Order: sequence, then C-alpha cells, then structure tokens
Amino acid sequence: MMGIVSKFTILLLFLLACNTFTSTDAYDPLDPNGNITIKWDIISWTPDGYVATVTIYNFQQYRHIQTPGWSLGWTWAKKEIIWSMTGGQATEQGDCSRFKGNIPHCCKKKPTVVDLLPGTPYNQQTANCCKGGVLSSWGQDPANAAGSFLISVGSAGTSNKTVRVPKNFTLKAPGPGYTCGPAKVVKPSRFITADRRRVTQALTFYNDTIVRCPTCACGCQSNMTQPGSCVEEDSPYLASVVSGFGKNSYTPLVQCTSHMCPIRVHWHVKLNYKEYWRVKITVTNFNYRMNYSDWNLVVQHPNFSNLTQIFSFNYKSLTPYGKINDTAMLWGVKFYNDFLMQAGPLGNVQSEVLFQKDAFTFDKGWAFPRRVYFNGDNCVMPPPDAYPWLPNSSSRQHISLLTLVMTLLSALTVMYEYA
Repeated sequence: MMGIVSKFTILLLFLLACNTFTSTDAYDPLDPNGNITIKWDIISWTPDGYVATVTIYNFQQYRHIQTPGWSLGWTWAKKEIIWSMTGGQATEQGDCSRFKGNIPHCCKKKPTVVDLLPGTPYNQQTANCCKGGVLSSWGQDPANAAGSFLISVGSAGTSNKTVRVPKNFTLKAPGPGYTCGPAKVVKPSRFITADRRRVTQALTFYNDTIVRCPTCACGCQSNMTQPGSCVEEDSPYLASVVSGFGKNSYTPLVQCTSHMCPIRVHWHVKLNYKEYWRVKITVTNFNYRMNYSDWNLVVQHPNFSNLTQIFSFNYKSLTPYGKINDTAMLWGVKFYNDFLMQAGPLGNVQSEVLFQKDAFTFDKGWAFPRRVYFNGDNCVMPPPDAYPWLPNSSSRQHISLLTLVMTLLSALTVMYEYA
C-alpha cells in the first residue's frame, strides 16, 4: 500500500492553440471547453523525494491524440532527478556522472517523457499506460481518454514545504499544437481501490451537379520535387511501393488525385420527401500508409436539431452554443466500421442520416454543412457560389442525385510536420 495522505497535487491546464491561426483565433467554437489536463499526484515520500502518479486527460470532444502519441516535458525547479519510472520513460538519460552505484533513470534539467508501447511487460506497467501515447477523445470514448505513468523523483525535498512545482510544461502531440498554462496547486485526487471498499487520496437540392473538390486542396506535389508522394490506383508497382516504404512511416503516400488529400468526405443528398430528407455520408481514405482507428467526423449543420435517425454510425450532439443543437460528432460502431482501412477497396466507411424538415429549406446551398472536421482537422469547403441555388419547391417526391465532395485542409501538412 502506498503511503498516507498529504495535500499536494499539481493541476496543469493545456488549452488548444492551433498553430495555423493567430493567437486571437485559437479558440475552437465547436469545442469551447476542450482541453488536455495533466494531474501530478504525490502519493508517497522517499528518503530524498517522492513518488507521483502523473495522469493525462484528453478532455477534447473530438480530437484524438493519435500516433505517434503524446510527449510531455517540463523544467525542474531545483536539481531534481528521476530515479525510476513505470508506465513511461524519459527519452534521454542525460549526464548522471555525479552518481556512483545507483544510476538514475534521467538526470536532465528538462526531461521529456513518452508513453510505453502496447505489450510492455506487466512489471513495467501502471494503470492507463502503455498505449504508445494514443488517447481517444473524451466525447467519443472517455474510458480510453486518459493515460498515466508513475515517477520516482529524487533530490526534491521530502515535505510540502520543500518540494517545488516543475515549470514550463510542454505537450507535443500530432495536431494543431498545444500551449500549456502554469501549474496550479489544487485539491488532492481521490483513488478508489479495485474492490471499491477503500478510498485514498494523493498527498497533496434539385440538381445533378457534383460540387467538386478544389484542385490541389491539400497541396499538390510533383513527383520530380517530391518523388513517391503519390501513386496511381492502377499502378502495377503499387504493392511494392507501399511495402517498400514500411508501415512505420507517418509521411502520407496518397493516391494520385486532383486534390492530393489523404481523406475525402462525401455528402450526398439522396432523397427528398415532403417532411423528411436523407443524406448518405461516405468517408474515403486515400492514404496508403495510414489506417485510421477510432476516426470521427464533426459536422455543423442547422438541421441536426431535427435529426430523426442515423444508420451504422454513432452520434453525439456537441451543442457548443448552449441550447443551439447544430453540431454533431459521428464515429464508427465498434468492430463494424470504426476502422478506416488504407486506400483500396476497403478504404471507406459510410452511413445514412434522416432529417425532419420542419422549417428547413434547400435554397441557396443550405443542404450542405457549414463546417466539417475529420479527426479534428478542418476540411476544405467549396466556395459558396459553387453550390446549386435553385428553387426550394418541386412537384417531385424525390430529388436527383446531389453530391458534395469535401477534402481535408491541413491533414497532409500536419502529417508531414510530425513525420
């Protein structure tokens, strides 16, 4: 049993700050309270320091922390060192030459810690560890939205009066980028035992037109300047090219298209009834190097307040604007279509959505979403004048096929950045 209780917990609040925007535009209106919170709970004292459980909570509604996972860094306030870790490891040991005999795990003034990989031996694990740094979003899968590691800190002092809070925390993860707030001392966390009998706490439209994807939406690359950036779907060399680059490369190898994007979202207005209308949604993976597990879509459309039924996808209302229900998070059903395979015959997932019309109108492009995210990446939308602007009334019960093709704005560049 780990030691008795004191009151020392460090709470860190990491607010989303997209590096593609200015600081005044970092606020995400679709996830206004989304953040990543780090809790640093001292659970026992040692002769020259303490043992702490560090837990990372992904409180973002739809942004996962994806492969290659998170890395957490900080600056020690004094001359602290890390004696040992469970469930995580420091990326560098640093200069430990001043120690004789028992060598610390890390002696760096500014350590960086990463999660251990799945399959780690049990004696090196702790609760919620060993996911390779991958965390699900809180809105989609809260049971897998936290990760943790155990750390034994030395040269730190042995009481609340001598221990100092680490400074200058940094969190790195795939995505738009994160900025860290200052550490704050808060109430101690409470831990419930597996048998739940004991609680301990820390020491402290009407048209046949396809609205096409913008050309080079994700940045077309010439095979002369960046050879191997794309490959033709019917190329006889495709299999050897994909296997030659290996499975661990995070640089996209996309199917050669006019838009050169790794993902396409297809919004197809399929049927128009008197009181209802029906949409087919298809997500296609064009990236030969990436299998997206636990993918999600965030779609903003005013008629989600009258959603009647959704088939083969999960649904959750985000309601970022209080009572206004116009934003939905959609994701796959476990063991059915939650895994979006790489480019090829199995590289797509699809579902249909039924809306009640109420006062809804098809006029002036209102059949289309206002905003779409895939795994938190903003999608390129066609310009407003590309949508059909036709009358809203019709004697036909069904409308003709109407398709909207949307592609990711930043996924390609983000993948290159974090490769």
